[in-house]
Amino acid sequence: MRIGIYGGTFNPPHLGHITAARAVFEVLKLDKLLIVPDGQPPHKDFPPNTPAPEQRLLLTRLAAEDIGLGDRAEVLDLELRRGGRSYTADTLARLRALYPEDELWLLMGADMFLTLHRWREPERILSLAGIAAFGRTEADSEELFAAQRDYLYKTYPQARLFTLTIPGVVDISSTALREMLSRGEGANYLAPAVYGTILREHLYGTAADLRRLPLSELRPVALSYLKRRRIPHVLGTEQEAIRLAERYGADVEKARRAALLHDCTKKLEMDEQLALCRRYGIELDELEQKALKLLHAKTGAAVARDVFGVDDEIYSAIRWHTTGHANMTLLEKILYLADYIEPSRDFPGVDRLRSVCYEDLDRGLLTGLEMTIEEMREMGNPVHHATLEARDALKG
Repeated sequence: MRIGIYGGTFNPPHLGHITAARAVFEVLKLDKLLIVPDGQPPHKDFPPNTPAPEQRLLLTRLAAEDIGLGDRAEVLDLELRRGGRSYTADTLARLRALYPEDELWLLMGADMFLTLHRWREPERILSLAGIAAFGRTEADSEELFAAQRDYLYKTYPQARLFTLTIPGVVDISSTALREMLSRGEGANYLAPAVYGTILREHLYGTAADLRRLPLSELRPVALSYLKRRRIPHVLGTEQEAIRLAERYGADVEKARRAALLHDCTKKLEMDEQLALCRRYGIELDELEQKALKLLHAKTGAAVARDVFGVDDEIYSAIRWHTTGHANMTLLEKILYLADYIEPSRDFPGVDRLRSVCYEDLDRGLLTGLEMTIEEMREMGNPVHHATLEARDALKG
């Protein structure tokens, strides 16, 4: 197996890191990418506003998800756990012990490559892994690459070197980006979930008021709560909610806020959901105590109100978006159906349901409820009483 190793402070991890990692992964035909945040870089101290190690690790994991390699990209905390200065030779020795039969490649930018001979134990580094160095343009890298390659080959005959130019790499330094973030800028250099987490945790001097976020900032913050595979669904629900709200005269901004936050606790496991229920005093019926899928509507509504200050109308729409209930409000109906028919949904009957929803909202809601009840019964699962009551109320 051919494994790439990409280390750095990732303070914060930005699109430059992401685009470079993806490009090198593809060019070198790697099988796996290991991303290793520094514990403490040997050549400098962290600036005062650096997040805690566990926060930097979380940001790096969110950025790694955006590379789009799935489980082929893995973020390791071995340098953070080891403590002290992070020396590449020590990290590579540890990884060589973990992957004794595999081919290791150390990824680095042009500036790191040009100083490699001054690192601690360069000979040991070059004996443990090949070097894959990347630059941004032919003009500023290839001539320098050539001179350094010649020097390293002459000094360390065992060296394996690969240099490439990646013109599409986003060009931003972490130092400049930290300064931009403190001024309320820089979102375009970050994966949405990374930027959302920075705002949510008030990192790098950001001071967003989570209870008064404009939609442009609420969106990345909401996405930071999600697993990556759920992001298209939530964004699709937002777009469907806009269309339904415009079609039926609902408040479009409230529909968008409800859609963006409706799954904010979806990724939590049962013990975490129950802890939120205890925290917010949420009462559960017998079915809800056993059915994980039902809990995120209640806990999500509570978080949306507590953290983001949503009003009662949005709270109620999130609260009932999974089961529905009798005599639903307009916004509740819109979120329930937007969640059901958003563009990434693909199941038998969804096109018919979409068509009905835009002909008559109540008829669409009744159709959706009946489809849910039928599916649950076919699977042998109990149907929540609120869903049955919602159907019966619509049928009169």
